[in-house]
Amino acid sequence: MNVSCLEGSQSFRLKMRRFQISLLLLCVVAATAIPTVPWKVKCPLQCVCQIRPWYTPRSVYREAATVDCNDLFISAVPENLPEGTQTLLLQSNNIARLEQSELDYLKNLSELDLSQNSFSDVWDFGLKNMPQLLSLHLEENQLAELPDNSFPGLGNLQELYLNHNQLCRISPRAFSGLGSLLRLHLNSNLLRTVDSRWFQMLPNLEILMIGGNKVDAILDMNFRPLSNLRSLVLAGMNLREISDYALEGLQSLESLSFYDNKLVNVPKRALQQVPGLKFLDLNKNPLQRVKQSDFMNMLHLKELGLNNMEELVSIDKFALINLPELTKLDMTNNPKLSFIHPSAFHHLPQMETLMLNNNALSALHKQTVESLPNLQEISIHSNPIRCDCIIRWVNSTENHIRFIEPQSTLCAEPPDLKRRHIRDVPFREMTDRCLPLISAKSFPSHLEVADGENISLHCRALAEPEPEIYWVTPSGVKLIPYAEDGRYKVHPEGTLEIHRISAQEAGLYTCVAHNLLGADTKSISVMVNSSFPLSEDSLELVVMEVQAYHILVAWKPHLNTISSNLTWSSFLLSSNLDMTNVARIPIGTHMYNITRLHQDTEYWACLHVAFVDLQAKVACVNARTKEASYRYTFLEGRQSILTMLVLCTLLLSASLVGHYGFGSFGAEPRSAADLLPRCRPCSPGASSVRVIYPPFIQHWGRGQRGEKLLTVEVQATPLDS
Repeated sequence: MNVSCLEGSQSFRLKMRRFQISLLLLCVVAATAIPTVPWKVKCPLQCVCQIRPWYTPRSVYREAATVDCNDLFISAVPENLPEGTQTLLLQSNNIARLEQSELDYLKNLSELDLSQNSFSDVWDFGLKNMPQLLSLHLEENQLAELPDNSFPGLGNLQELYLNHNQLCRISPRAFSGLGSLLRLHLNSNLLRTVDSRWFQMLPNLEILMIGGNKVDAILDMNFRPLSNLRSLVLAGMNLREISDYALEGLQSLESLSFYDNKLVNVPKRALQQVPGLKFLDLNKNPLQRVKQSDFMNMLHLKELGLNNMEELVSIDKFALINLPELTKLDMTNNPKLSFIHPSAFHHLPQMETLMLNNNALSALHKQTVESLPNLQEISIHSNPIRCDCIIRWVNSTENHIRFIEPQSTLCAEPPDLKRRHIRDVPFREMTDRCLPLISAKSFPSHLEVADGENISLHCRALAEPEPEIYWVTPSGVKLIPYAEDGRYKVHPEGTLEIHRISAQEAGLYTCVAHNLLGADTKSISVMVNSSFPLSEDSLELVVMEVQAYHILVAWKPHLNTISSNLTWSSFLLSSNLDMTNVARIPIGTHMYNITRLHQDTEYWACLHVAFVDLQAKVACVNARTKEASYRYTFLEGRQSILTMLVLCTLLLSASLVGHYGFGSFGAEPRSAADLLPRCRPCSPGASSVRVIYPPFIQHWGRGQRGEKLLTVEVQATPLDS
């Protein structure tokens, strides 16, 4: 025996022992529910002889004369078995060798169970001629290899169980003579390759289970001889990719499992080779995204499983296209799944059940639901649902979908709705528009990589109106979708790809999602070989252009900027003081046009910048607007008249309001010191920053200070940090 084949044998047996015990208990419970009758024959000592229900390999019900000698710790087959025995159970004994003569007289034997015994060589299994045998169990023995013609004289065998052995080598003609075989179980062995020559001897095979073998790869045409195969299980094989033609020839395949592998992409081209596929299991793979057209034109697919994926973040636009028979989609227990594009599903007319519970979804867009015209039930419980404009369709009068576990479907945000049942929140209490929200779990706050690696950062956001997304590099370069810039590429859905990253690309990357109402940002610190550069340059604000009513200022991008604010103000010739204004500068912007200024007036402007290393810098500049020409003065006069009319109208309205007791407003005089910003260092916070942008320009009221510029909050839609 090959010594390498023995490595890990104990771990395999221990690993499966708990499963076997659970399965045994299940079988005991099931057996108690199935009627059995005594078989009145001379039964071997300690064995049980009964007439029991039995299902053929084709699932046809029969009653079989059964001799049960399981768990007796015997080392040989009992003598003088009843000649009419059809099922012989010898599981969990110490049998290491079997001769033809020991069973030769059992002419009706259909099923033989020798699992969990001590066979280490297939030649120790000495049955050479038993044409009536249909089912043979040899799982959980110590078989290490299968030479050519390993099972002679079993021409009618339909089920062969070789799982949980130590097989590391199978000869090309090992299954010669098994032309009637329907089910072959080779899972959980030590195989490193899959040889298509094994299957040339098995033209009628319908079920193949080969998972649990750490094979190097599934090659093109590996399963081509299996034209009648209906079910293929490739679970737990450490598969990282599936070649485009690995499934070539499986024209009858209906069920396929890639459970618990290392697939980072959906093998969509390989799946196109199995047009009759009905059930697909991709559970427990490290997919990060389900991308556009990953599941497309699979005309007979009925159920799809995308559960327990630790890295899955996003279901992108048109991820599932033209699946006319799909009735159930399972996407549960994905801790990072925070985004399903409103147009993720297209032409899924038969979809009835959508399972989305136990994910990181803050919302599910109405458009997503409306794209499934036959949807009957949905499960979105155990998600951090934000009860705002996106999810308000849940309580509309048009919604007739049944919610699974509605008592667990709760609002997580905003704070005043937290822990309320989502179906109990009135439709009108949810706003019809809302700011973007980038999920806290879409990407980490820190990432350390090696030089030369390719990395992908996935940023997704939902809002109404639909947000646009861009990225900002550590050097302040703005990266927009569809554009490529050296090593960078931004996809339209918000994914930033960095190819062959080097220390020069290390630093703080910021995703910005914005719409007409505002924006949300989220940053990630990327270290390359433990390198993270910091900015040493001084901050400088430069006047680029001065006109009568606006001043254009600009500044040089700096490394690893968290946030920037611009403040400006002026003194008129009289003692009246303009209000000081503050603009929240979007990340990636290095120029700002200060507008609505007075002609021929002196202004000052200050730029406040916070950096990832907790530094804060300020740069200021002075400029005087130009004197307006006659035409502009005339227009300004007309504008002043209109302004006076508006003010008179407002004063009249205020007088009426005060007259009827609806309240009044008061103002206190302010000093110049109260209005000028204090250029003190700011506290930018941690390197992972989340900011909600208010409208870009705000006016400072009494008591507001410059040190608060970098922590703007919007109370209407608070976010988790």
